[in-house]
Amino acid sequence: MTAVRELHELCRQMTPSIADGVFVYCTFSDFHLPERLEPICTFREAEGLTAIVGKSQAEAAGVPYTFPCRLITLAVHSSLDAVGFLACITGRLAHAGISCNAVAAFHHDHLFVPEARAAETLEILQHLAAETRAG
Repeated sequence: MTAVRELHELCRQMTPSIADGVFVYCTFSDFHLPERLEPICTFREAEGLTAIVGKSQAEAAGVPYTFPCRLITLAVHSSLDAVGFLACITGRLAHAGISCNAVAAFHHDHLFVPEARAAETLEILQHLAAETRAG
């Protein structure tokens, strides 16, 4: 599958979906990830290792966490050098007052949004895709 670069085509082809479960952010200043955690994503910062994990995993491991959120995947094979796609998406969400943490992976872009606003976020994204398809 060829990665899509053009903004209009990215928005037109996008099919957003919500993953099962609630995710949370954890940080480990010693850069050591407890064995019981299986993060969906990690990032090494100067201050420590950030891990995004299932809320139930964090609770079971007894680690502090913040930002209970839902994961929305933007199912379109977006090119890593596409310009403006996440800006378009996050702009719409900002207009609705929805915070969003975006992760660009190799095949898709992913959004972590507040748990309580996940359904609303999905509706906004579906509306954007439908609006773009309609021309």
